[in-house]
Amino acid sequence: MVALKKDGIILRKTTLDFESEGVLNPAVIQDNGKIHLLYRALAKNNFSSIGRCILSDYKTIETRFSNPVIIPEFEYEKHGVEDPRVVKIDQLFYLTYTSYDGINALGTLAISKDLISWEKVGIIVPKILYKKFKLLTESQGEIGEKYKRFNKLPSAHKKDKEIFLWDKNVIFFPRKINGKLYFLHRIRPDIQIASIESIEDLNPDFWKDYFLHFKERIVLSPKYEHEVSYIGGGCPPIETKHGWLLIYHGVHDTIEGYVYSACAALLDLVNPEKEISRLPYPLFKPEEEWEQKGEVNNVCFPTGAIVEGDTLHIYYGAADKRIAVASLTISELLKELLRYIS
Repeated sequence: MVALKKDGIILRKTTLDFESEGVLNPAVIQDNGKIHLLYRALAKNNFSSIGRCILSDYKTIETRFSNPVIIPEFEYEKHGVEDPRVVKIDQLFYLTYTSYDGINALGTLAISKDLISWEKVGIIVPKILYKKFKLLTESQGEIGEKYKRFNKLPSAHKKDKEIFLWDKNVIFFPRKINGKLYFLHRIRPDIQIASIESIEDLNPDFWKDYFLHFKERIVLSPKYEHEVSYIGGGCPPIETKHGWLLIYHGVHDTIEGYVYSACAALLDLVNPEKEISRLPYPLFKPEEEWEQKGEVNNVCFPTGAIVEGDTLHIYYGAADKRIAVASLTISELLKELLRYIS
């Protein structure tokens, strides 16, 4: 087992309207000697925006802004912008989040040069109708059958509205690999991977070809008991000499509902489609009261991390209501992961 310290809650909701119901699932990045936290802020009626604060050290808030930095502006995100992740590639910040219109939940991109002014690129995952996805998966054998079970047309939907396959947890790798941009995304129950020369490549033809070779795009599938229901991306991958360290979330069902845990895996540095190793147990799971009780009970949902020397600080949403941080030794985690090379 990897020794891990839960440092506790670092951010709670306030009385401000945009975050009066909760704060959760932050994007985190170090830049110019500061740690920036871009978090999902929850208002009444489950409307989300993205708040911002600056930390003086990994767990101390220095400046907290009283207005969100990103708000819903377009029809496709009218019910909220959710669960951000952020990386910096070639002097440009890539912020990915889930846009939610009340029915459709799809991975979306915004870019910035300063973490303050954001240009919305829009939805970058495929806008694929459930019926079309069903047809495409029928050529995939057992894989297709599994995906049909996990991705059903919502029963309560408006007949006149297009219903797209949910595709969430879009997370870019923090540098180009072999000259290409790589990103993870999640169509339940697995984590998939895509690579492109530029964002403009993400057109309908790209996604059509992608789904025709869908089995090859799956990078991680549920394997162990703590992730048996489904898995999804967590923090942006962290480059180490042994591979890309991936902190992701695993979900399993219990009589009290789903339990979300933080998990760890290693992907190949040169070929990140290849899994090297993963822990056969959760890195950490809901154990504290503030992780077990909240808007959604029993949730540890990792979305951001920073490296300080040999220490990794992992930021996560605790019970969908507050933000906490946990810390561990990177070399110890890598040593443990290397015990389970697949």
